[in-house]
Amino acid sequence: MSAATVVGASPTLQPGQGAVRGEHYLPSRADEVRWGWLPNADASPALRVADGATVTIDTLSHEGLLADQGRDPARYIRQFGDVDVLDDAVEVAASGLVNGPDDGPHVVTGPVAVAGARPGDMLRVDVLDLAYRVPYGFVSNRHGFGALAGEYPQDRDSTPTRHVDRMITDGSVSHFAWVEHRAGRDVGVMDAGPGRTVQFALAPFLGLMGTAPATSDAVPSVPPGDHGGNIDIKHAGVGATLYLPVSVDGALFYTGDPHFAQGNGEVALTALEASLRATLRLSVVPAAQVPGVLGGVRTPVVETATHWIPTGMDPDLDEAMRHAVRHAVAFLHGRFGVPRSVALAYLSAAGDFEVSQVVDAVKGVHCLIPKADWAAWV
Repeated sequence: MSAATVVGASPTLQPGQGAVRGEHYLPSRADEVRWGWLPNADASPALRVADGATVTIDTLSHEGLLADQGRDPARYIRQFGDVDVLDDAVEVAASGLVNGPDDGPHVVTGPVAVAGARPGDMLRVDVLDLAYRVPYGFVSNRHGFGALAGEYPQDRDSTPTRHVDRMITDGSVSHFAWVEHRAGRDVGVMDAGPGRTVQFALAPFLGLMGTAPATSDAVPSVPPGDHGGNIDIKHAGVGATLYLPVSVDGALFYTGDPHFAQGNGEVALTALEASLRATLRLSVVPAAQVPGVLGGVRTPVVETATHWIPTGMDPDLDEAMRHAVRHAVAFLHGRFGVPRSVALAYLSAAGDFEVSQVVDAVKGVHCLIPKADWAAWV
């Protein structure tokens, strides 16, 4: 079965078309997005909203736009089937935006200024809806990057070559995957050799969500940090909440790097990169209320229906782990008043520490704290 016969089952969400669930709508316009860089303290808002407003944002995957893919998404993507290509992808690729070897790959949409947000507050981002904008995506792997940097891709052809549903160029391999609905759930499907495919569950989320740091310096999009950014935490899907520190007036929230699926670690280099229409609620948690929500943590925290998920980040994976432990201890001590030694012992017995990603220069670890264990304390 070829990709050309199965993609297209879902409608393509071109800019301005289809359902917009938020009170406000922000497309990825070529003259407003940043390519490879994040908003800083001097950034001008693309949109201003009230505290608690809902915003629908058309996020845009960078796959098919990059220089090593020809910076021509229509030509690149249609090698894999007769599929729709997003108009905003074509427009960004054809624009005068520079994206060179020193720039990150991500198309960053925003920033959104939230009324009343002040330094010391936290921004609460509720993920209300994530709709596939296209029924396909890519997983890519480039020389010098990923968990096996320099080992993969093994094909070092200098001439672009298509094998099954992957495109090999000098130093990179992109694997095409498409969306199907099987046995009551959406799955990604990839060719796995002649006559064979492999499928995996889809769980979309935004890999990159953050607030502007308090600097006038240029802020690259690849490394995550206390501002959030490219944190790549797979648990931040529909129904989840992300808390981000506010460092500048208005918070200046932005997003990008949409994923249809990702395994913890993101070991090849990318997840299943594919464009999403995201509807988010942006709310301010005033500084005085933060301890009751996040304890002693002032770095990104994800909350789901079942877990609190503090994070730790550092170029050294061991140090990222230590940060995650410290932040998990600070969460439990600050919110529930338990002694730090008790919090540490509890985490050793019941906290699950997972590697978020190891491919973004600054590595990430997150801790899952089961809410059920603390139900009597809430």
